[in-house]
Amino acid sequence: MTVKIVRIETFLVPPRWLFCRVETDEGVVGWGEPVVEGRAEAVRAAVHVLAEYLVGQDPLRIEDHWQVMANGGFYRGGPVLSSALAGLDQALWDIAGKTYGAPVHALLGGPVRDRVRMYAWVGGDDPSELAESITERIEAGFTAVKMNAAGRMPMLATAADVAAVVDRVALARQVLGPTRDVAVDFHGRISAADARRILPLIAEYHPMFAEEPILPDRPHLLRDVVTASSVPVATGERLYSRWDFRPALEAGVAVVQPDLSHAGGISETRRIAALAEVWDAELAPHCPLGPIALAASLQVAFATPNFLIQEHSIGIHYNEGADLLDYVADPGVFQFVDGHAARPEAPGLGVEIDEAAVRRADETGHAWRNPVWRHDDGGLAEW
Repeated sequence: MTVKIVRIETFLVPPRWLFCRVETDEGVVGWGEPVVEGRAEAVRAAVHVLAEYLVGQDPLRIEDHWQVMANGGFYRGGPVLSSALAGLDQALWDIAGKTYGAPVHALLGGPVRDRVRMYAWVGGDDPSELAESITERIEAGFTAVKMNAAGRMPMLATAADVAAVVDRVALARQVLGPTRDVAVDFHGRISAADARRILPLIAEYHPMFAEEPILPDRPHLLRDVVTASSVPVATGERLYSRWDFRPALEAGVAVVQPDLSHAGGISETRRIAALAEVWDAELAPHCPLGPIALAASLQVAFATPNFLIQEHSIGIHYNEGADLLDYVADPGVFQFVDGHAARPEAPGLGVEIDEAAVRRADETGHAWRNPVWRHDDGGLAEW
């Protein structure tokens, strides 16, 4: 007799996340993390719309369900629908692993590495106390960090603005030394003209990559930014499908950063990674999110040949009032040694969610919104 999905629940959990729980009639439960930061309530509604289709279905037909949820509607795509799909896809893979008694990476073809390199955030939204923060990460064993290039930036940067970015990267390199890495996140806060001006100036400090130097809705400008310097360019946290990534790859980006809670889950991220191989690009999944998103990212990392490095959110500046480890039964699964994560061998996503803690957190919920920044003249600035 075929197993069937009988219940799908969502939980709005602090600091800014949304979890989903998918239960089968045999008692197997899968967890996913479908969320758009700052728009969690909208994604929650989309999950329950998709649940109308999934309840009563065989959870093991993952690809068929992905196709129906992604393409079965006349209007499709975008951050809300893709993120709802992503979390449900994670949960279905979790169920599959638990059903077959294997970690998801085994179902994806087996591991291609024994450990996964991680990087840690430093400096916050507007980088300050950078040296101290980097030193702490080094002492914790990390060999790579990521920092925002700057806080609020004007439409065209002044000489002082540009110098401040360069000085931050120079300081990071000085503290890290030549054997560790720094990634520089521009967060789409600068123009293409400023990107072409700034990237050559930081090249001598050998950043691992420059992330989102321009906004993702301007792929026609990306090639000029990529060719302006030798700094590898990364992008993808606000791209949601392999079709979204193709123009970025054609423009020459070196690193793709799909978010497994935004870009169609495990299923689509695997396809994005395979597409990236065609352009000799590496995979570095975006993940400033919760434990389920991180667990899903690690499963993909262990099964992906062109994987580079993995982001995580433990201790990140966004996590006020709750943190990733608050919702897992065994925090040891996210214990990093020498800046690396060990290969998970537990069935499914490899993380046991503390359901009681999640249900308690949902009673409070959250209404997290990203800050709204403005220029000195009162106009809207990119956050």
